[in-house]
Amino acid sequence: MSPPEPTAAEPPPLSAGPSTPGPATFPCKACGARLEFTPGAESLSCPYCGASNPIPRSDAPIEELDYLGYLREIERTGEQLERTTIKCQACGAEPVIAPGVTSLSCPFCGSNIVAQSVCTRQIKPRSLLPFHLSAEQAARALADWVRSRWFAPGNLKSRWSREQPPQGMYTPHWTYDCNTSTAYTGERGEHYWVTVGSGNNRRRERRTRWYPASGRVRLHFDNVLVPATRSLPEPMVDQLVPWDLNQLVPYDDAYLAGFRAESYQIGLADGFTEARQRMEEPIRSAILRDIGGDEQRISSLRTAYADITFKHILLPIWISAYRYNNRIYRVLVNARTGEVVGERPYSWIKIALAVLTALLLVAAAAAIISRVR
Repeated sequence: MSPPEPTAAEPPPLSAGPSTPGPATFPCKACGARLEFTPGAESLSCPYCGASNPIPRSDAPIEELDYLGYLREIERTGEQLERTTIKCQACGAEPVIAPGVTSLSCPFCGSNIVAQSVCTRQIKPRSLLPFHLSAEQAARALADWVRSRWFAPGNLKSRWSREQPPQGMYTPHWTYDCNTSTAYTGERGEHYWVTVGSGNNRRRERRTRWYPASGRVRLHFDNVLVPATRSLPEPMVDQLVPWDLNQLVPYDDAYLAGFRAESYQIGLADGFTEARQRMEEPIRSAILRDIGGDEQRISSLRTAYADITFKHILLPIWISAYRYNNRIYRVLVNARTGEVVGERPYSWIKIALAVLTALLLVAAAAAIISRVR
């Protein structure tokens, strides 16, 4: 069953600029130097004279856009928009850069990359979460995380201190809202007890009667979050939750001043395919509750999706990439909450010593118990 045609108004045209604009420049009114966004404050600050320029907060609502209408617009519009982007051959990242920049170090893995011109059509972000943690706060969180890795190599801390500081990156995400209606068939199991055997072997056994079940469950999904980047492992990005999406602000170039942003690599339709997969478990759980009984079996289910809307948003992450034994490891910091998720090497010597110590303690405890007996 296909979703019904939406009733929302015709969507606005695709962006006339890059999907995630490059870092615009904001000159200081006092000295003319380039201003940078101050994490945790709604202002741009001058790193030279200290002047502060507030960012006007827009009262515009965070709009949910019509999903099917946008897909039709993408198919109807044939022109492409040219923008300058970079492609990292090591990790596949595609950060957007300012005009005139031809090469830089990849913020995702630290590899050297060179800019190249490409043609693409993408949807411009309408909202974002500004950075809340400063670079210094992120560096402290990363250092605490490194120190807490018990089985990491002993020289990891010293190597970490020599690596480049964390890079502030706005990463693209989709959110989807929709109503689902799922028809299902299955079975409801109800337990009962019987007495079997005789004499000393007489006992009670639990058995189950199964009855056919069918029905329909309806759920509303709000802000199903899907990362739109392939530059970072999805499980790592998913572990950065929760995000305070109720604090989204309308997009403004000023929030990107001093930071980098990445264009999305997972499109609107593919993002919704991922969102549907993320909806599957809540739908199945609702079906099991609807079937009831002591046990449940689902034989078939068919879900229709209606009233689908989406947002293209940017979320702030501090990224630190370091090399150890010719392998790249990455650590991410949620720039709103300080949550740290990362990859790290293991010291097999430390692990072997820990296992050996545990075995010795078990042997010692067994010896003591045997003597007491």
